[in-house]
Amino acid sequence: MSDAPSVNDRLEALEVRVAYQERVIEDLNQTVIDQWKKIDALRRQLNELLDRVQEVEDSAAGPRAPEPPPPHY
Repeated sequence: MSDAPSVNDRLEALEVRVAYQERVIEDLNQTVIDQWKKIDALRRQLNELLDRVQEVEDSAAGPRAPEPPPPHY
């Protein structure tokens, strides 16, 4: 019966370890969720900026004539 406390101690240690690991996994999962939300927000902002740049390029004057060389040539 001298093994009984040892087995109980080992079982308790394993239970503590599993509980800790579950908490770490939950924390990591929440971190991943938060990062995806930020990535999605940044992706939307990037798309809006790309749309604005495209609008500016489209509304700019047509093809530009090449600039004349400076007068000192």
